[in-house]
Formats: sequence, C-alpha cells, structure tokens
Amino acid sequence: MRIVEKILLDNSMADWALAFGILVGVSILLWLLKGVVIRRFVAYASHTASEIDDVAASVLGTTHFRLLAPLAVYLAAEVLNLPERTQHIIGQVTVIALLLQVAIGGHRFIDCWMQRTLRTRKDGDASSTSNVAVLGFLMRLALWVVALLLTLDNLGFNITALLTGLGIGGIAVALAAQNILGDLFASMSIVLDKPFVIGDFIVVGELMGTVEYIGLKTTRVRSLSGEQIIFANSDLLNSRIRNYKRMQQRRVAFTLGVVYQTSPELLARIPGMVREIIEAQPTTRFDRAHFKEFGDSALIFEAVYFVLDQDYNVYMDIHQEVLLAIFLGLNARGIDFAYPTQTVIIAKSQLNVAG
Repeated sequence: MRIVEKILLDNSMADWALAFGILVGVSILLWLLKGVVIRRFVAYASHTASEIDDVAASVLGTTHFRLLAPLAVYLAAEVLNLPERTQHIIGQVTVIALLLQVAIGGHRFIDCWMQRTLRTRKDGDASSTSNVAVLGFLMRLALWVVALLLTLDNLGFNITALLTGLGIGGIAVALAAQNILGDLFASMSIVLDKPFVIGDFIVVGELMGTVEYIGLKTTRVRSLSGEQIIFANSDLLNSRIRNYKRMQQRRVAFTLGVVYQTSPELLARIPGMVREIIEAQPTTRFDRAHFKEFGDSALIFEAVYFVLDQDYNVYMDIHQEVLLAIFLGLNARGIDFAYPTQTVIIAKSQLNVAG
C-alpha cells in the first residue's frame, strides 16, 4: 500500500478519483456550455430584432473550449496534494488562458461596435470609415496591452518599472505631440458625438460651408464662394457650430413700409393681406403680421412666418413668392411703398423777409 501511495504522489485513490471526477464533470459542463447553451443562444439571437443579443451572441461565440479546459484542471488540482511549484504553474496557465479568452471576447465586442457605428452613419464616407477604424485600432491595442501586462504580472515579472517607463515616455510623447493628440481626440469626439456629418451645412463664426471631409486632424469645409476651408478638429470643437442641415424649420421675419398718406382703412387691411399671401404658400406656417411702428418716413409693418423645410433654396423661392405677392397686392390696392424722403417747410414770414 505504501508503494501505491508513493506512485500516486502521496494522494489517496479517493483523492485521485475525486479529482478525476471534477475534471470530467467540469469539462462536460464547459463543453455543454460551449456546444449547446451558447450555440442555441446564437441561433436564438439571429431570429430577434434586438441588437443587444446579437452582440452578446457574437462575443459568446468566441468562446474556445481549449481556453476553458485549464479551469477544469485547476479545480481538479485543488483537491490534490501537489507540489507547490506544480500548483503554481497550473494556476498561472489557467489565469493566462482566461485572460486570453476575455481579450478575444473584448476584441470581438470592439469589432461589433465598429460595425454598428459604420452602419448607423448615414453618410458612409471614407473619412468616417477611417476614423472609426483608427479608434477601433486604439481600443484593441489598449485591450491587448492590458492583457499582456496582466499576463506578465501573473508570470511573476515586475511590471512596476515597465509601467513607470511607459508613463514617463507617454508624458513626453504627449507633451511633444499635444496639438496632434488634441486634434486626434477631437476627431474621435466628432465620430462618436456626431455634431455634424459629411454634407451638413455649418457656420463657424464668420465662416460657413458644406462639410466635405472629417479627418484625424482636420475637417474640410467647402465655402459658398468655392474655396475649401480647413479647420483643426480641436479648434472646431472649441467653437460654437451652427448646423443648418439639421434645421427642421426656418423662421423668417421681414418688414415693409408704406407712405404716411395711406388711409386708416387700407392700413388695417395690410396684416390680413400678408397673412393670406403667406398661408397660400406651400410648406409654410404663418405666425403674425402687425403694424409695428411709426418710422421716420414710413408706416412700418412686421410679419413673421416659418418655412417647414431646411433647404435654403426652398426658403428663398417661397420668400420671393411672398414678397412679389405683397408687392402686387399693395399696388392693386393703391398703397405706395415708402422710401426715404425729407420735407422742407419754409415759413411765409421767411419768404417775405427774403423778398
């Protein structure tokens, strides 16, 4: 009996049988998890409309049985009296395998995020694709660097000095390339937050134009006069941006002036006439029309309406029709437009003196 115990490394047959049972039982459970549960979940997710279960199924689909098998060996070894060195090696292999499995799943999650981001972007231009690709690369790089550092730490390497060196080097690089990194992170912010996309008409300060390209460092805008305006991404996000492409309706306010000789009856009809003209136009919503004030040489009316279309050309076409109709309407009623005039009144006494 002593010879048998020596052959079995100081572990009884019962301990070996229990360890073997744990190894087989956990292996079967892991195989069922991989081959049955995850497979059925993937099949179920493919028939649903939700994207969350699709992402979860894609991540779980990266599960490898050979990376989970060391867990069964580790649990089985826990009931045995093995040498400390052997136990330590089994633990290290198990941790490394699980880290690798988590890194693979995280890699797939990043891929799913990139695909969803590109799919939801309406423009689908090359610059957006490159920005998302670079952002995905940086995220994957960070994921694998963390996994590598944890693996080295698990193997007993002192990563404190390595992290310190990387930190000092990172600070030096960041200081040397802070403008470039600022534009790079601003580009990521534009990709994620999407304050504008390719084709949007934006106004930044006194500059305006249509967005043509969103790069890693710059954004290029084609101005109305034809030249290309290049903005640094960091400067662009630090400015107030007006995005006219996302305008749902355009408020239009204008004034008109008629002469003081206009009768009160005709003055009272002008707001109603303006309202009828505006409401007769397509895609408009009338707001108000009022006799606003007494001007220096005109009786001033103010009208406000909304064009229910974001297109600037549509707005100009409608506003042109409104102004022409008002001009014709006032002429038909015998109402004259006012223009700057100055009346000089000379007293009769002054004429007598001059004579």
